[in-house]
Amino acid sequence: MGRIDDADPTRPVWVHPYTQTSFRFTGTSLSMRLINHRNYGDNHIGVALDGFQTKARIPADDVEVTLTLAQGLPDIEHEVTVFKRQDGEHYIELLGFEADAGARVLAPADPAPSRRIEVYGDSVSCGERNEATRYVGEADPDVDLSAYSNSWWSYAAITARNLDAQLHDVSQGGIALLDGIGWFCGPNYVGQESMWDRIEYNPFLGESKPWDFSRYTPHVVVVAIGQNDANPHDFMANDYEGEQARDWRERYADFARRLRAVYPHALIILTTTVLMHDASWDTAIDDAHAALDDPRIVRFRYSRNGSATPGHPRIAEHEEMARELTAFIESFGEEAWKE
Repeated sequence: MGRIDDADPTRPVWVHPYTQTSFRFTGTSLSMRLINHRNYGDNHIGVALDGFQTKARIPADDVEVTLTLAQGLPDIEHEVTVFKRQDGEHYIELLGFEADAGARVLAPADPAPSRRIEVYGDSVSCGERNEATRYVGEADPDVDLSAYSNSWWSYAAITARNLDAQLHDVSQGGIALLDGIGWFCGPNYVGQESMWDRIEYNPFLGESKPWDFSRYTPHVVVVAIGQNDANPHDFMANDYEGEQARDWRERYADFARRLRAVYPHALIILTTTVLMHDASWDTAIDDAHAALDDPRIVRFRYSRNGSATPGHPRIAEHEEMARELTAFIESFGEEAWKE
């Protein structure tokens, strides 16, 4: 599950958070062979095995490594989901898995859900730094917390599991809507306008590659951007009617129209998150939404929208967001899942 570059099916590349594979196996151990291509951060693989979750640190870059995902297991049938915890700060070239000699490998017990969600977001939608649970409602400590980033506990993933839906999480820490602002890949900042239709997109890790939208058609699309666009200048707060602010609102509406063009029937939800930001950005999204005049492009705000925390939301705040977003999507009934 996820936007996977499988041009070479023997060496698929995982880029986006929450990209994953699930299967059953027998035996006492499981390992993963991969090559990690890293731009920054302390990179880890996530493992959900028999209802428990762990992680494995990737110890080296650009060389083949074998990670022990589990050992000393009882020799019974196990079910595992191996997933990408972090965003495009690194790419994983997957070479395969290793189990005990004579082990059986089987498809998951349950088929993939028929419902499909896609999220376009920033670090919050990635689940960045959410495991730093000591700092709920507080600013991030000034250290590298990338090892505490876990897409499994992002509001996006929790919402998808709540609704029994697949998820493509097209999110990147630091990203803004527009190129040239935000925090991702400075000083030549890359925005969602250069990411949304890509598989690979990090210029420090190679050429970008286009995504084939025919491979995955979501029923529900969540757009959760507009929090990083205030860097390096908060033009929306400082001059709402200025040229830069008006241009942003027009291009936000254009972004929604691009999504509508590739997903003619999707329910598209425009929102931000509980991360603290100036209220003018939500007003800007209100105005952009009003200009769209599309009944299946809707506006949503969390109860603590833009005011809950100055740092990255932690797991408890992601669970709070997921409860509210789940209820909002459920309020549309089966209309949310219209083909």
